[in-house]
Amino acid sequence: MRWMWIDSIVEYEPDKRLVAVKNVSLAEEHLHDHFPAEGDREAMPVMPASLMIEGMAQTAGILVGAVNRFREKVILAKITTAEIDADVFPGQTIRYEAKLERMDDKGASTTGIVRRLDHRRGAEAAAWQTIGRIDLMFSHVDQNVSGIEFPEENFVFSENFRTILRTSGLADLASS
Repeated sequence: MRWMWIDSIVEYEPDKRLVAVKNVSLAEEHLHDHFPAEGDREAMPVMPASLMIEGMAQTAGILVGAVNRFREKVILAKITTAEIDADVFPGQTIRYEAKLERMDDKGASTTGIVRRLDHRRGAEAAAWQTIGRIDLMFSHVDQNVSGIEFPEENFVFSENFRTILRTSGLADLASS
């Protein structure tokens, strides 16, 4: 995967829970399109909700994939719930907390909470604020009924993904 919407895994409970963070920076090109200055309105860079959903999908997908040590190709099958109640701006951090609810041979379901930390408020005032919920369902493609083989290069568990595991101290998860 070329686009990673998480920076680091900060907590991991095998087969139960995974927490990842994303630091939002004005250096990210997509923020300049959401939303540019127009007429009398100043620019207001905001992290798009669709990318926060993808960040949760990557977090929860890693949790699901780790159950079988990434021997199965895991794909997002369904967004069951996606509620984002507040914007995230440059200089803030997003925290994705994914919990495994159900897992079987065909796939998994997860629940997730999205939190925001505003560093601009100072160390004493900074606290994680819940801003959303994202529940997802995943499929194990290798267990599909069509018998189609899917190419490895199309899946999340790529070199960027291995780098996140390694830098988060979880490199042994990706070794089979």
